[in-house]
Amino acid sequence: MGALIYGDSGIEIRFEDRALAHLQLAIGAKLRRKESFFFSWKDDRKVGDGRSAVWIDPSIPLYFKYSGGRSPMINREWLDLMATGANSPQGLMLMDEPDTNGSNGRATDNSVKP
Repeated sequence: MGALIYGDSGIEIRFEDRALAHLQLAIGAKLRRKESFFFSWKDDRKVGDGRSAVWIDPSIPLYFKYSGGRSPMINREWLDLMATGANSPQGLMLMDEPDTNGSNGRATDNSVKP
């Protein structure tokens, strides 16, 4: 389980390494274009089972910390779904990885540790 550390706020958002790698690519693409957007996810039951969101902006430092040492294979369909969401008014919403038959996933549970 890796983490996205958001700015200087001390907010640590925990994700599986595979999801985190896809998020890094989707978020990085937006930030390279100096675009800001919302990123939201479904919280784990341990932190209230609600939803959370952060404003992602090029001026806010992000740190991607992986628990494993190997880079996962990238699922292009999942990455495209994330990029499409990040470009929408709703913003990037983390969802489960699409299965092999191409159906879209649902929101992924994650925990936030302030």
